[in-house]
Amino acid sequence: MTGHVAVRGSLWLFLVNLVGKGSQMAVTLVLAAFLTSEGLGLVALAVALVNIGQVVQSMGVYDVVSRTGLDPRRVAGTLLVLSAGTGLVLAVGLVLAADAVADVLDAPVAPLVRPAALSLPFSAVAGVQMGLLHRELDFRRRLLPDAGSAVLGAAVTIALAAAGAGPHSLVVGLLCTAVAQPVLGVVVGVRVRPLWDAAAAREALAWIAVVGPGALVAVLLINLDYLAVARVLGAEAVGVYSLAYRIAWVPYILVAVVLGGVLLPLCARYLREGRDLSEVVGRFTLAVLVLTGGLYVVTAVLADRVVVFGDRWSGAALPLALLCLYGLGIGLLHVWYQVLKAAGHARRYLALEVTHLGVLVTGLVLFTRYGVVAVALVQAVSAWALVPVTWRALARRGLAPPTRSVLRGAAGVLAAAGCCAVVALAAGDVFGPPGSVPGVLVEGVLLVAVCGAVVVLTNREVLRR
Repeated sequence: MTGHVAVRGSLWLFLVNLVGKGSQMAVTLVLAAFLTSEGLGLVALAVALVNIGQVVQSMGVYDVVSRTGLDPRRVAGTLLVLSAGTGLVLAVGLVLAADAVADVLDAPVAPLVRPAALSLPFSAVAGVQMGLLHRELDFRRRLLPDAGSAVLGAAVTIALAAAGAGPHSLVVGLLCTAVAQPVLGVVVGVRVRPLWDAAAAREALAWIAVVGPGALVAVLLINLDYLAVARVLGAEAVGVYSLAYRIAWVPYILVAVVLGGVLLPLCARYLREGRDLSEVVGRFTLAVLVLTGGLYVVTAVLADRVVVFGDRWSGAALPLALLCLYGLGIGLLHVWYQVLKAAGHARRYLALEVTHLGVLVTGLVLFTRYGVVAVALVQAVSAWALVPVTWRALARRGLAPPTRSVLRGAAGVLAAAGCCAVVALAAGDVFGPPGSVPGVLVEGVLLVAVCGAVVVLTNREVLRR
């Protein structure tokens, strides 16, 4: 029965992410068409700062609600007070510090940061609501608040961008999304009453003391590169890098985040029932490797087609290909980290995240000055340096997936990459120049078919399971 719940949860969460992140991707493409590289860079910096604030205000919320043995409603009410209160303080602080932040980054980002910061208290409330749904693997009800608010924000952003509002179009859309999400959460019946329960607060704070810093480190890992590029190379370089990063982010969000979102509460339930985790970890690892790997193969082969958004984006092609490798690495890490947290090894998770951050910071300090290609390479190397280390951490605790099946999955992805590369080279200019929209669509469909066929042939058992 639990397996069926997990499958349904995975499918619903996939739909939520497909609609929600698809809306964000549409926004990225529209902004790439309407904004300059500097304008897109300023938008990326403002969003990165808000993302950091969102993680600080909601450190460990999903985990606490999913794992608690106390009354989840009382825990959620207590977390609402903690998270929304923190979000309000952060919003005020970021508004007041916007000019100082702009000076540090050496970018005129303050007019975007101030309104964007106002979204934080609203997203904090929504985070607690979603935590309750995660506990029950009830991702169906996430569709309206998560995906619905994203579609609303995307529509507002696109309309304003088309009307010439520039970078402010995304900030207004971000605010609309943040306000709509908790409202729509109430519409689907997720009502959280603010309260204070001392036992719930102690449990939450004890967990957050370990997992919270890990969550903060995680958000720094995916936003620190923007800040480094802005400081060293300027806002225009951030725009080029941002387009590559946002495209490479899509497979990770659609597969790894979906499966990780299901895996943590599923593992927590297995542990409450006294069941072994190794089999479920193996299945989820293979799913991430095969599905995310296939999507990244196609994306990497099509990287030079990024100029469909304009020749000014040609510099994003090589970073995009490198960030595909990075995305596959962090996809595996994301899933494995959920297992460590669910199994009660939060300190090990934190140690791994801090190690990753140390490797990344060192690489950025040494190589950012060489351009966005070097930054993308640093991200890829940093992520894959942690893959064997995290594998060992799982293996020592009896949680690692079977080596043989994972190697077989990896071989299938490599075979798909080789076949797609051969097809792309053989086709040459058959599909037209890189900037041809019909050409990229036709070539994309062909590569997806080739990649899908190879992955299915080499991993039939994985996909069936």
